[in-house]
Amino acid sequence: MNTDVALFWMREAMQLAVMVTAPMLGVALAVGLLVSLFQAVTSMQEMTLSYIPKILAIAAVLLLLAPWMLEMLTDFTTQAFSFIPNVSR
Repeated sequence: MNTDVALFWMREAMQLAVMVTAPMLGVALAVGLLVSLFQAVTSMQEMTLSYIPKILAIAAVLLLLAPWMLEMLTDFTTQAFSFIPNVSR
């Protein structure tokens, strides 16, 4: 296995990690901004108020996108394992 192949698999793994985590991070960012705006408007400075909506939003996204995430991860794993015999050549 040469460096081009190793770089290809590292790039694919990083792209997959970004694709799988981006929806949850985006929702957490949006909910965090909305909660912060709400806290600024109402002058509420409760620290725990920002955690519960984020957790619920991330859980909802995870429940909705779990099949897609699992499919992406299993496809990548299948491709990586099917490439193993080519490494020894």
